[in-house]
Amino acid sequence: MKSIALAGLFATAAALAAPAAMSAEKLLLKTPIAFSTELPSLGTPIPRVAEQLELMSGGTLQMKVYEPNKLVPPFEILDAVSSGKINSGYTTAGYWAGKIPAAPLFSAVPFGPEAGEYMAWLYYGNGMSLYQEMFDQAGFNVHVIPCAIIAPETSGWFAKEINSAEDLNGLKMRFFGLGGKVMQKLGVATSLLPGGEIYPALEKGAIDATEFSMPAIDSRLGFYKLAKYNYFPGWHQQATVFELLVNKGTWDEMSDQHKAILNNACKASMADSFAEGEALQFAVMKENVEKHGVEIKQWSDEMLALFESTWREVAIEEAANDAFFKKVYDDMVAFRDGYKTWKTNAFLPKASLPDRNGGGALMRRRRLRSRAADDRRAGFGGDDQDDQPEHAALGRDGRSRRRL
Repeated sequence: MKSIALAGLFATAAALAAPAAMSAEKLLLKTPIAFSTELPSLGTPIPRVAEQLELMSGGTLQMKVYEPNKLVPPFEILDAVSSGKINSGYTTAGYWAGKIPAAPLFSAVPFGPEAGEYMAWLYYGNGMSLYQEMFDQAGFNVHVIPCAIIAPETSGWFAKEINSAEDLNGLKMRFFGLGGKVMQKLGVATSLLPGGEIYPALEKGAIDATEFSMPAIDSRLGFYKLAKYNYFPGWHQQATVFELLVNKGTWDEMSDQHKAILNNACKASMADSFAEGEALQFAVMKENVEKHGVEIKQWSDEMLALFESTWREVAIEEAANDAFFKKVYDDMVAFRDGYKTWKTNAFLPKASLPDRNGGGALMRRRRLRSRAADDRRAGFGGDDQDDQPEHAALGRDGRSRRRL
């Protein structure tokens, strides 16, 4: 369905851009994609981008979208675009980890930036220049444009509860990106499967558990039928970026108008995909519980601490093994070190949504302080642990040391 928000965002731009673009040569971007257009926020953004390209250019810039495996398999899109076999493709950089170790840093980072911070680093930090440099220095003939972003994913679907590291040891699990390396260190045998192959692998027992994306996306793939324990938070992917790759030769030959239209269509898609993803999740989570018997589980503080400390080990190892990974990671960490001054001072605590008593984190804190004061007057206890700030300072990786 055409996004009203996205169309409205472009209405004025289209009116201004179309006359100039009418004089440009026509260009058709043949775009195979890594994710089905039936998957909300994951595959739905790119058809909307295609609609806007035609509208804004007056028909001189068009995009034909090919579903996964119709033109090129998802894991072959980068090579196909680079070689000129196709002139564009929509995918995510995390799929290129085997070719470029730093690639997952431009897709999703464990305990990493949320969507707003990620976009800040990409557009107003050094993110975009490093993103393009990554492909250039690796010898790939592509121009990269971020074209969608989603908020946190679920942490996984499991057939049994996971209460300790011992429960993970020996599991076979589909897992994406750098988070997969964390799980490997914890004894999980990981594999990276395209979305369409995950359910059959679960059904046949080839894997015991999986993570893929957000609840509204995972429900389309039917994971709830085979795995009833859905864990949160998605520590491995607090935000995920998706990319449009354009063959460098094609990009260089594009008019300035077409480049501007494509850049701005993708930048608007970043906002639209994020909003869509945020809007769809809660209804699906409710349905999963009430109709499908899913149990929504939260990782314990101990398990999150284990994931986080193991991620630090992985990051150190990856940086030691690849100079460009280190270059990107150091730059991201430096940006985040600055950003946390803003984040920790400007934003309300994460738990500030209304609770069952009608208040958020601030009201809950007042109630706890009142109870603690009553206890002290009654002669109970000394130190008031609940009177401490709920939003502790963020560590170097940008995550609070205390769950909120």
